Amino acid sequence: MKSLLVLRVVAAGHAVAVCLQPVLAGVYLNGSSGAMRLHEPIGLGVAFLCLGQLLIATIYWRSGGRGLAVTATLALLLAEGLQIGMGYSRQLALHIPLGIAIVAIACTFAAWTCRPGAAVRRTEKQAVAA
Repeated sequence: MKSLLVLRVVAAGHAVAVCLQPVLAGVYLNGSSGAMRLHEPIGLGVAFLCLGQLLIATIYWRSGGRGLAVTATLALLLAEGLQIGMGYSRQLALHIPLGIAIVAIACTFAAWTCRPGAAVRRTEKQAVAA
């Protein structure tokens, strides 16, 4: 499945971008105001990357892949939208723990796409039900 290969690449890139966000926040807290100027556009880029990942996950699923890819990516996209809103409103009590959850989910999803189970095609019965 070529769509799985593309999904792996995009999920890995998404996970790297997501992991960059707490690093930039930490650099900001260490005294560099320039890091916060990067935190915002990268955060928006992460959400757009996740939107592309959702498109690829849907293609992967419709071509016989696992529906988990769409479900997990949609959950990530919704969490990232909430994360952006909490960041702009300076609700750090939710922004920080939600960011931790997003990092964990994005990295776990990227690792899942590389597992052999991600390449297993749905059975005919499962494909008809979808």
